[in-house]
Amino acid sequence: MLGEDAAVVKETIGQLENEKVVLKYQAVINHEKIDNGLVTALIDVKVAPQREVGFDQVAARIYRYPEVRSVFLVSGAYDLAVMVQGHSLQEVAAFVSEKLAALEHVQSTMTHFLLKTYKQDGVIFADQEEDRRQVVTP
Repeated sequence: MLGEDAAVVKETIGQLENEKVVLKYQAVINHEKIDNGLVTALIDVKVAPQREVGFDQVAARIYRYPEVRSVFLVSGAYDLAVMVQGHSLQEVAAFVSEKLAALEHVQSTMTHFLLKTYKQDGVIFADQEEDRRQVVTP
């Protein structure tokens, strides 16, 4: 498909892995199908930037928590977007109130619980049914 020898492709992939361009291979899981009870939340975090390090030190403290799946520096009213997972709404709420909001330099948070996933990492989750409507043209 690429028009390259398999050995060349394998070598290129190995080089990209060694250079930390490719960091991880990961499956996209439809958690609704397996009903594992995990709750996911996106938390907007407003941070007071620190002199000479900006948001990096606070972000590093946040991403070390096992509940945290992703941390992004974002533009807008908040500074960081933090994706977390827990086994219940209460567990996520406790993480936010007891750990995240209590961190030095964290000024405020806004938590959004994910209710349904439509698309993630390029994968559409909705069952695609064939459109059986009759085409009507004028």
